[in-house]
Amino acid sequence: MATLRDIKLRIKGIKNTEKITNAMKMVAAAKLRKAQERVTNARPYANKISSMMSRLVSEEDFTLFPLLEEREIKNVAVVVLTADRGLCGAFNTNIIKETHRLIDKEITPLGTKTQLFCIGKKGYDYFKKHDIPLLDKMIGVFSSLDFNTTNRVSEILVSGYLQKKFDKIIFVYNEFKSIIQQKIVSETFLPISIESKNKGEKTIETNYIYEPAKKEILEYLLPKHLNAQIWRMLLESNAAELGARMTAMDNATTNAKELIRTLTITYNKERQAAITTEILEIVSGANALSEA
Repeated sequence: MATLRDIKLRIKGIKNTEKITNAMKMVAAAKLRKAQERVTNARPYANKISSMMSRLVSEEDFTLFPLLEEREIKNVAVVVLTADRGLCGAFNTNIIKETHRLIDKEITPLGTKTQLFCIGKKGYDYFKKHDIPLLDKMIGVFSSLDFNTTNRVSEILVSGYLQKKFDKIIFVYNEFKSIIQQKIVSETFLPISIESKNKGEKTIETNYIYEPAKKEILEYLLPKHLNAQIWRMLLESNAAELGARMTAMDNATTNAKELIRTLTITYNKERQAAITTEILEIVSGANALSEA
């Protein structure tokens, strides 16, 4: 049975932990505000440039563009976006599980080989111990996230795709929905998928005059589209990580407070029992002396 001193030390330790988790929650909340703003600002641009690409390609045959070419899939590159640190609940675990599910149930059964590109330390630390070839890794990008990161990622992926090192690229990441909700997404990055118009729906067709020609516009938009999508996914993952960390630290702080309350009650009960025992011993001793 724990002594009063043991209980007191444990209460002190939990109070220190509570201060740390509360501080981490406040830091994550402060960073989340900015990250959420960046995601909100990036989404409209990424969506609009994607819709422009869809319209341009659907109007004419641009199959001669290598990045639009759909070829036989023999090798797949899976880009895994995880955090560089833990203490964010099941954020990293869910991404790793989804990556395993994607490889085991959708890629491997087709006889396709897989290579992993890990962005984030947690994903790299996990997959380097497994029998899956690693294409590349990037660690520490979320501590100072800027648009130059997208150029480095895009260069590695696009050059590998054009050299036919892989025939398809899939991103696995957490999409930011709210502070308490993140959605795991598996999104095809290359080849660029063009959304087909729904058959049977009546739509108003608009004729555009293009200057310069559509092909030149497409050549200009392609790299911007790819960078915009990578930037959006990095921002989504960063905001989702901060939201998950804020929620996890809030739960940890609440649990610490509850544990302190429970231990304080236990400490008071034990202390009262010890005082009662001492009083009984004193009274018994006094009675024995008076009888003698």
